[in-house]
Amino acid sequence: MVPAPERQLTVRAIVTGFVLGALLAPCNIYTGLRIGFSFNMSIAAALLSYAWWNGLHRFGAAKHWGLLENNINQTAASSAASILSAGLVAPIPALTLITGQELSYPVLAAWVFTVSFAGIACALAVRRQMLEREGLPFPNGVATAETITEIYARGKEAAKRVKALLGAGLLSGSLFLYNAFVTASWKIPALALPAGWGFKAPANVAAQGVERVSWRALGVELQPSLLLLGFGAIVGPRVGVSLLLGTVVAWMALPRELLARGWAEPALAGDSWYAVMLEWLLWPGVSLMVAGALTSFALSMVKIFKHKLLRGNGQLPGSDPETSAADDAANVPGGVRYFPKKWFVTMLVVAFVGCVVAQQWVFSIPLWLGTVAFGLSFLLAVVAARVAGETGIPPIGALGKITQVTFGFLSPANTTVNLMTANVTGGAAGQCSDLLHDLKTGKLIGASLRAQVVAQVFGILAGSLAGCAAYLILIPNPQEMLLTEEWPAPAVATWKAVAEVLAQGLDTIPDGCGPAVVAAVVIGVVLACLEALLPERRRHWVPSASSLGFAFIIPPFISLGIFLGAMLRVIAERLWRHWSAKYVIVLAAGLVAGESLAGVIQAVISFFH
Repeated sequence: MVPAPERQLTVRAIVTGFVLGALLAPCNIYTGLRIGFSFNMSIAAALLSYAWWNGLHRFGAAKHWGLLENNINQTAASSAASILSAGLVAPIPALTLITGQELSYPVLAAWVFTVSFAGIACALAVRRQMLEREGLPFPNGVATAETITEIYARGKEAAKRVKALLGAGLLSGSLFLYNAFVTASWKIPALALPAGWGFKAPANVAAQGVERVSWRALGVELQPSLLLLGFGAIVGPRVGVSLLLGTVVAWMALPRELLARGWAEPALAGDSWYAVMLEWLLWPGVSLMVAGALTSFALSMVKIFKHKLLRGNGQLPGSDPETSAADDAANVPGGVRYFPKKWFVTMLVVAFVGCVVAQQWVFSIPLWLGTVAFGLSFLLAVVAARVAGETGIPPIGALGKITQVTFGFLSPANTTVNLMTANVTGGAAGQCSDLLHDLKTGKLIGASLRAQVVAQVFGILAGSLAGCAAYLILIPNPQEMLLTEEWPAPAVATWKAVAEVLAQGLDTIPDGCGPAVVAAVVIGVVLACLEALLPERRRHWVPSASSLGFAFIIPPFISLGIFLGAMLRVIAERLWRHWSAKYVIVLAAGLVAGESLAGVIQAVISFFH
């Protein structure tokens, strides 16, 4: 008797992914606006669902939570968590800062869902080429597949990882809520340099009553945030050291020169030093990030193109497109590769109509520009998928800038068109990359393509509803709250700066920034070239251009916290290599998720108060 196939697309798998996605999406919104980073939630969702359902199974209260069911859950949850790529932490708030336009919750959720749905259509269009013919690695998908397979092969090991994840999350969240709600005298203080450490104020500043500027006033301190330590452990030493280097240059070396030359005003009458310095530091920081990202993107495209030429036909050895097509046709419904052609055509039409109509309806973007934006989204989503397939990191920022520059020529001086057409491109590329990582996981463990696509649709629905609610609750007044020390929102700063330059010209750049911007562009290009040209074993010695630029935009305490977390990871890997391989990332994910959820809880309480 042939055993029944393992269940995949079950109601509880979709509901579990929907609920976990709704919980995890606000975490990424929080971290994206606060420190400019986000985290792939696939492994966290897989561990949490495993603990819940198989815990109930041991008591006879639920059926066994199978590996393929868990894959559907993590597909939905990860797509919900990656909803921030649809604009909630970049072009949407940037539009509000420039034009004052704010979207109501129903309109915002509908817009985010529409943009993300286009990304699913993009992923289906390129799936066979990326996964079957070229066999791109998609490292996040491989890591998720290996983790899921391991926790089902070793149940006790999975239980230990779940305990580590939940324990770290509880510790991180409790510490944040304690500091948020206790009185000032009982708060856990930040670790700062002595007040006398800094530099003597230049004569023109001393004349205004400021005799000495301390690095403590500039934010050079360690705050009691386990989220920052967790992110440092996740991103690793190269990013951590790059952030430290950028902090030393931007917040410890440059301020005296800026004040002496009158390019930055001193903070008087309780004003924030971060705010007054950011007005100038923003421009070299953005220039460094954009130059590095675009150069890396261009070099990766050259590398991929040369690789295809060397292979002759763009295929891996032994792969045959005709065989793949025959396999698709012959596969039974629900099989690994099967997806009805009618479904794809329908999704493509719905995505096209939805994106074009939504751009015209919500932002008054002409239909022809909306059509161009949708077509460009497909083209650049393919590019993003290729880069993400090889490196694990989709170049959403770089692609957004390409779209902004393109529409800067098609519709000059129109900030709304510039930002929201790029929003379509970035959102589609982000969701396309996320689904392809999930499909890579499914391919490795023998999951159903059709089931994963359904899960992805439910995931972006959960992410749109929960993510938009979290954004509106966290940031009820973007124009007053964003680009501040509490909410630096570095991605918002970048998109806003590019849009303003394209709309108003170089006059928007502050005095003295011209040479700094040129120098930043040169440094960004050089670092990106070194990273691409050096042997892989030596690349970690090259500072990250993006991280250096980030350090100019985010408050110093964020960079220092991430650096410390990265160094703790290095120490753990040197002293306890075997333990670190299993638990460091799990513990770090718990620290990030715990404080993020606690931050959302605090915002909800404040919202209702």
